[in-house]
Order: sequence, then C-alpha cells, then structure tokens
Amino acid sequence: MNHTVTKVHPDDNVLVALTNLEDGNKVSYNGEEYTIIGKVPAKHKFVTRDLLPGDELFMYGVLVGKAQSFIPRGSAITTANVKHAANSFEVGERKLDWQKPDVSKFTNKTFLGFHRADGKVGTANYWLVIPLVFCENRNIEVLHEALVNELGYGRNQNKKVEVSRLIDIYKKGKNITEILNADISVEGEEAKKQRLFPNVDGIKFLTHEGGCGGTRQDAQALCGLLAGYITHSNVAGATILSLGCQNAQVEILQEEIKKRDNNFSKPLYILEQQKIGKETDLISQAIKQTFAGLVYANSLERKPAPLNKICIGLECGGSDGFSGISANPAIGYTSDLLVALGGSVILAEFPELCGVEQNLSDRCITTDTAKRFGNLMHAYNEKAKAVGSGFDMNPSPGNIKDGLITDAIKSAGAAKKGGTSPVTDVLDYPEMVTRPGLNLLCTPGNDVESTTAEVGSGANIVLFTTGLGTPTGNPITPVIKISSNTILYNKMHDIIDINTGTIIEGTETIEQAGERILDYIIKVASGEIEVSAVRHLQNDFIPWKRGVSL
Repeated sequence: MNHTVTKVHPDDNVLVALTNLEDGNKVSYNGEEYTIIGKVPAKHKFVTRDLLPGDELFMYGVLVGKAQSFIPRGSAITTANVKHAANSFEVGERKLDWQKPDVSKFTNKTFLGFHRADGKVGTANYWLVIPLVFCENRNIEVLHEALVNELGYGRNQNKKVEVSRLIDIYKKGKNITEILNADISVEGEEAKKQRLFPNVDGIKFLTHEGGCGGTRQDAQALCGLLAGYITHSNVAGATILSLGCQNAQVEILQEEIKKRDNNFSKPLYILEQQKIGKETDLISQAIKQTFAGLVYANSLERKPAPLNKICIGLECGGSDGFSGISANPAIGYTSDLLVALGGSVILAEFPELCGVEQNLSDRCITTDTAKRFGNLMHAYNEKAKAVGSGFDMNPSPGNIKDGLITDAIKSAGAAKKGGTSPVTDVLDYPEMVTRPGLNLLCTPGNDVESTTAEVGSGANIVLFTTGLGTPTGNPITPVIKISSNTILYNKMHDIIDINTGTIIEGTETIEQAGERILDYIIKVASGEIEVSAVRHLQNDFIPWKRGVSL
C-alpha cells in the first residue's frame, strides 16, 4: 500500500489520504501525479478527475455519491460538494462462486468451551437474571446488590475516584481553577472476594425499559430476544422475574424459547410477583433459586470443541475513514476463514448496507433468501422515510469528521466485515442463526442495539471495529474491540484489544491481520484472554423496539 494515498477499487474516482495532505502537495499513485487543492486530512478522499454537478462518485467500486458543485481534480470531497447516492437493486442471478481462503493453519485447531445439551458450545458460562417487565427492575437491582459482590463478581463494578482530595481542596477555600487542576486518581476496584463458583463467569442482570406500555409486537420481540439470551450457548440457566399483568407474558417467553430449542433443558426459574405476594418472599425465593442454579452452572467445565461451533457477530461503531480499508476487511477475511471451517458469522446493521444491496443479494444462496433481504431493506428504509429520516441520514458527526461523508461510503466500508462468502440465510430481528455460513440479520446501525441483537441471535464472540473508539460490550458474549488505526490503539489501549493500523502502515496485509484475529478469537473463546469490555464489566444491553432507529 502507498503510504501517502491509496485507491480501494480500480473503478474508484477518489483516492484516500493516508496522511494529512496540504494545499499544493504533489502525490503519486500508480505512476500518475496529483496536485492537492486545499487540504485533505488523513482518512478523507479527493477526486482523481474534475467532477461536474451531477457527476457520479465511486468508491469500493460502487456508487457512493453525486457531485453537487464543480469539484476540481485533487480536491477533497465534503458534505458541501457531494450528496448521498446509491444504485438501486433487484433480485438477479445467483453469484455463489467464491475463493475460499486457505484454512490449513486452523483445520485441526480447537477451543475450550462449555458444551450444552442442544449441541451448541459456549465461549463463556453465565447465569442470567431477567425482568420480563421494567416494573421488576428495582427487584433486579436488589438481587444484584445481594449476589454480585458476595459471590466475588464485583471486580471493576465501580471506579474508585479520589473525591476526598477535591473535598479537602474545597474546604481550604481554594478556587475553581485549583480544583480543576488537582491531581486525582480514577482506578478500578479489584474483587474483594474470591469467586465462590470458579466455573461461572458471572451473574448478568438484563434490565430494560420494555415489557409493557408499548405495542404487542414490541412485547413479542422482547420475549424473542430474551429467549435468544436464555437459550444462548454462553448461558447455563436463568432466573426470571415477572409482575404478572404485563404485555410480555410468561407464556410468550416460553413459546419463544421452544422456537429456539424444542428440547430446552437448562434450569429456568420463573417467579411472578402478583402470585407470590410479598416482595420479601419474591426476593428470598429468587436468591435461593439463583444460588441453586449457580451450583449447577459451576459443575460445568470447559472441554475441546471444533471451531465450527463459533458464531461471530460482526459490528462497527465510531467508524472512520480507515475502517473500510483496514479493520473491516481484516475481520471480513476472518469471517471467510471461519465460514470455510464450517462456522457461522452474522452481518447486521441494515442501514449500513445501503448501496451494497446488489452484491449481497446476488450472494444469497436462493432467490427466496435474496427476496427476503430486499423486502426487509425496503420496508426498513420506508419506515425511516415516513418519519422524515432515511438511510442517507445514518452517518454520525464523528463519522463525517473522519471521512465518511455519505451513508453509501460508510455502508460500502461497513459491508467489508462480511467478507466474500455466499449468504446462507437472512434473518429478521430477533430470529436465531440456524445455518452455518454468512447470515444477514436485520438490526439498526446503533452499536448497542445491533450488538444486543447479534448476541440474541447466537453470536458467542463479537468482533467490533472502531476508528474513533468506544467502550461497547455485552453481558454474556466477549466483544473484541479492533482499532482501524494505530493512533487510536495507543490513545485508548485500555478499551481496545487489537490494532489493524498495521494495514494502513504497510507492515501487515489484510490476510495476515485476519489470521491474527482468528488466533486471538480462539484464545478468547477458550477463556485464555479476557477482553477489555469483559474486564471493565461493560454490560450494554438495549432491546430494539421495531420503530425507526438508525
């Protein structure tokens, strides 16, 4: 890779700046010289020829925008001179040929996981405590306070901040400037107790704001999502608190569990407050039953499992102009490796697939699968438009600042996470993965809503790429944070696990990075590495109400 500029696809009429380019700088690519007009910050793009108003802009080999004004050769594209544009798509011929990567390095490798009765294998072993309705959140908090620290799961639950230092300064009559300049420490507390149950990775409390007051469809979807977590390979069992009168009834949850596992046999304790009566009795029963469940969960041990038992969720958040040329294609190659080994991967965030629908549609293994993908994309975009939005409004201010100025540019780079393998299934939220290979899951582009959904559909590892930095995690599945650039990795190394800035710097290829990531996944799946999000107890959990969320 040229260390000043690069072109992602031969058909592109933009080049990506790998370093800051100043007005008048001369840069060369493939023997052609360009003179920079104005400034082109690193991660941004400049045009390789003069563009007139209405001329099309191509990146990643697809239409990503149209010029709104004259853009001279060598000038940066911005939100002022380019608007979003993307090609339409239709169900066409199947294009299922793909060049499988060489997986000889991984063919005989295994990971140490928790084997479940349904044949799945977990990368972790958690007990869940779940309210069926937000009315039970306070009781969940009581259970959290009673169990977590006492059983040794309180590590890093709270940050120890040296506020006493500020109090002393204030009492001495010091001014605000001295307070702001004071040196105080912010440290994570270590566990005060040794874990009573060493084979149980934690007790997770999935509080939420749903279960009643919304539509019946919202209640059904919530129960489906919760059933996905209860039947998840990383979960040993669950305690459920129900009020009794809410929309999300126990029977709906049980039906959703049966859809996902007809022979469900995990311990499941369901307590209904309006039947039990006194709150103290509810809490007492919940604690005793949860403790009994933990005893069972602790009897389980890690055992070898083939890599095809791994299901990876693919996610990005806080993306930048390098995400689509380093981190995303790197995990795309990891995805292809795992698919070739018989595993499963999930590509979600449908608003961030705008403009690449034709490629994904063509890769669907059946015409019906392609039609379902098209229908879900169309319906989602129309709902967004109905409230004055649309996929074109997806890029965040941070995305735009760092070079992703149209949704199509962002989407074309985001889709690289899915690699090049055929699409074996298309799922609507919150359906579960049942087929190996690449699965498309309808979710918002919102980081936490999408990650929550991918795990609910079966992801037992999540790869999360970022160019700007984010602490996002999940209660039951390790979320491996991958930076697109070395500057971010060095700046936020406390929450980033892997750096792919090496690709931008030319010290590693996409394929080498992809293999390195798979090696890392195997260690995480075996419990040998604790990722940053797990270490910091970053238990982000947001169910998606099927309204408009980009």
